[in-house]
Amino acid sequence: MISTNDFKTGLTLKIDNKLWSVVEFLHVKPGKGSAFVKTKLKNVETGQVVEKTFRAGEKVERALLDRAEMQYLYKEGNDFVMMNTETYEQINVSASAIGDGVKYLKENMNVQILMHDGNIIGVDLPNHVELEVVDTAPNEKGNTSNAGTKPATLDGGAVVQVPFFVVNGDVIRVDTRTNEYLDRV
Repeated sequence: MISTNDFKTGLTLKIDNKLWSVVEFLHVKPGKGSAFVKTKLKNVETGQVVEKTFRAGEKVERALLDRAEMQYLYKEGNDFVMMNTETYEQINVSASAIGDGVKYLKENMNVQILMHDGNIIGVDLPNHVELEVVDTAPNEKGNTSNAGTKPATLDGGAVVQVPFFVVNGDVIRVDTRTNEYLDRV
């Protein structure tokens, strides 16, 4: 059990038999009445975000998550085969457990698998990945110095807005958290 006074961003809680991650929290001490903690919680399984208010000092069950360093090997049907880098044990991870991160996966990429009670609840990808541009519009004369962007499809399936000078075959670095182009490699 953990007190609401000890909340911090990223903490995982178990409330009503569901896992919630603390996105934001604010301790409020009004002039009259008792103090309370306003929070934004994200459901770990569904991604739903809700606001919840707790009394100051209230006890909440803390969920302990196991993290395992895994390496993505290959895709098998709808599952992705991952190998534990310490034990070399291989497991299949469903696309739904990975979520939108599927479009950034590359073979031999290391990821963090999040598990609770032996069940896979999520996958943390690296913050930045390098992917090849497989389809984008060609440069137009005069547009290369303009600060505009164009859509580009990457080899994992992600679509990112890139500057006009990026062409098919270029390898670019993308931020997996925001789906934004960072630079050309």
